[in-house]
Amino acid sequence: MAKTRVLITVKTYPTISGKYDELVCTAGFREDGSWIRIYPIPFRKKSYEEQYSKYDWIEIDLVKNESDFRFESYRPYSIDSEITILGHLDTGKDRSWSERKQIVLKKVYTNMAKLIEEAKNKEIRTSLAVFKPTKILDFYAEPAEREWNKKKIDQLKANRDQINMFEYEHPENPFEVVNKLPYTFKFKFEDENGKVSNMMIEDWETGQLFWNCLAKHEGNEARAIQDVKNKYFEDFAKTKDLHFYLGTSALFHYTSHNPFMIIGTFQPKIETQYSLDLFK
Repeated sequence: MAKTRVLITVKTYPTISGKYDELVCTAGFREDGSWIRIYPIPFRKKSYEEQYSKYDWIEIDLVKNESDFRFESYRPYSIDSEITILGHLDTGKDRSWSERKQIVLKKVYTNMAKLIEEAKNKEIRTSLAVFKPTKILDFYAEPAEREWNKKKIDQLKANRDQINMFEYEHPENPFEVVNKLPYTFKFKFEDENGKVSNMMIEDWETGQLFWNCLAKHEGNEARAIQDVKNKYFEDFAKTKDLHFYLGTSALFHYTSHNPFMIIGTFQPKIETQYSLDLFK
């Protein structure tokens, strides 16, 4: 079976599933520039050599995920499919992100209504996109449930008990489920028509930043939230050329008025006329 090469640009914060255990949704671009979603992947159970980072080129056996109607959705051939990391696409010597831009910015949306219309169109079913907001209005946190769903945890534990019977997992070194984020982080922004959207961000880096800041501030959640806001609002939104990676969930793709959420950010530096002239 031919393997697929993917430039990883999206890794969402881990979620738990009674069926699949802990999972990460990965997305990125094929070599031809088309979007692809890879799900499910038990990322933190993969070997160190297989734990890819954003902007790594990877190679993996993929097949269409027939349980997902979204055209971009694929899954590993098996849950144990090996992931080979081929290399990393960095920001460049001048940190211009030029090579990344050539892949990421081939098609950029600026109109939310148009994007949502494409998502609802069953002939197109757009479920992954790069979006450039016209204006960032705010970045904020909303309280969320602090613990994972008990029913899913119980099912997960039952599945693991069965796995341990066959010694696929070592009881003396049990796998710990990732902590659930106690807040949902959101951007408030306008598109080119002035339409205002409030959209949650599910990026793994956002969640990890919160935990790092919480540790730095010795458990002070308000200060940790402020640090996260400083990074995404004061830095990314005000000093970088901020774009969003947007994605839908299969569950709400057709039922929600706006099925998209932010699953990652793309934030190269803002190019001045001087920097643009250098490349002429």
